[in-house]
Amino acid sequence: MSRGTNQKFKFTYLMKMMQEKTDDDHALTMPQIREELEKYGVTAERKSIYADFADMEKFGVEIIKEQIGRETYYHVGTRAFELAEVKLLVDAIQSSKFITQTKSRNLITKMKSFVSQYQGSTLQRQVIINDRVKSMNESVFYNVDEVYTAINENKKIRFKYYKWDINKKLIARKGGDWFEISPWGLTWADENYYMIAYDEWDGNVKTYRVDKMMRISILDEKREGQKEFKAFDMSKLSKTTFGMYGGHKKRVKIQFENSMCGVFLDRFGKEDINFKPIGENWSEFSVEVSVSQHFFGWLFGMGPKVRLVGPDDVVEELKEYGKAYFENMR
Repeated sequence: MSRGTNQKFKFTYLMKMMQEKTDDDHALTMPQIREELEKYGVTAERKSIYADFADMEKFGVEIIKEQIGRETYYHVGTRAFELAEVKLLVDAIQSSKFITQTKSRNLITKMKSFVSQYQGSTLQRQVIINDRVKSMNESVFYNVDEVYTAINENKKIRFKYYKWDINKKLIARKGGDWFEISPWGLTWADENYYMIAYDEWDGNVKTYRVDKMMRISILDEKREGQKEFKAFDMSKLSKTTFGMYGGHKKRVKIQFENSMCGVFLDRFGKEDINFKPIGENWSEFSVEVSVSQHFFGWLFGMGPKVRLVGPDDVVEELKEYGKAYFENMR
């Protein structure tokens, strides 16, 4: 490439190069900067580069000048995203079951453009997709977009809803019939994306796994269930529902050894539960939950340091669940 053939792109190449090749731990001297620009077919005098650095500040790209010995170095300071923030976003992408492996890799590659090439290499350890369950539905991103569009336009949607069978194949629920519902919100729980929607057929607000929804289309009909959705507390959904499987709502009483208090604070939050001492090292509290097998399994998983003590009908239901479980092991 001949010198000066891309002069009109000088500012763009300079900003790109500084963002990619410099950070708080890596800087370039002016001769090195001019040498890098020449690789793009751009020649530049020092004064014009200084002027471009000043203009970059207007675009939110901070260029820091630092004297080390006899050399003067330049590097990008403040960025739109700090390295710690990018790492946090990468971790969120990695931990999301609803994002496929392919989409995870693509998104992480894009995230690396927010930091320098040196900082991006530190993300490489996180780019490896670990041995975990990931969605195989590549259309999940478009599903989310369709749902949000329907919500913004106050329209119903229809879709096919799927589940896994014993042969590890996705099969359509309801014999392949269309689901026609009114979407009201989306939430992220248990590392999956869920749609909150009103089902006119049985008059209830329900949750649907977005990655199990296919062939979504927006209908011309207006949404229904506004009153029911307003009465539905989305903020409590992930706290009261275990594994996002519904169950009958009940206020239960739980007793626990004090060392287990963090488990319940993490699950239900500080505002929704109050601990009452009942002994030297034990306490109890009450909270509303969706009573289901997943709730019982959650309790069993904490062992003898936790016990359900009320109400009586839920305690009996728990006993029957445990009895049936152990009888099935014979």
